Amino acid sequence: MIENQKIRPAQVVGPLGEPLTLDSLPPADTTRWVVRRKAEVVAAVNGGLLTVDEACARYNLTLEEFAGWQRAVDRSGMHGLRVTRIQYYKSLYERQQKY
Repeated sequence: MIENQKIRPAQVVGPLGEPLTLDSLPPADTTRWVVRRKAEVVAAVNGGLLTVDEACARYNLTLEEFAGWQRAVDRSGMHGLRVTRIQYYKSLYERQQKY
């Protein structure tokens, strides 16, 4: 999405194929980030529903934290967002880059 563009979609396709709107996003006071919620925020930003700055401000995230979520989704899909598997997917990605 062009940053200066004021037109935003009313909904985007969520990570599980469901329609995602501003009202259906996780609440702004979310503190427990499960894989689905992280993926919904990433999908909202990728689809143009929110900007990166708006998402970081709304959910009190650092730019690095959000970028990590986005990178994990790009590399490994929703599975990459699992905290318990970060090291596994990181080493898998690094091995794939060598060959």
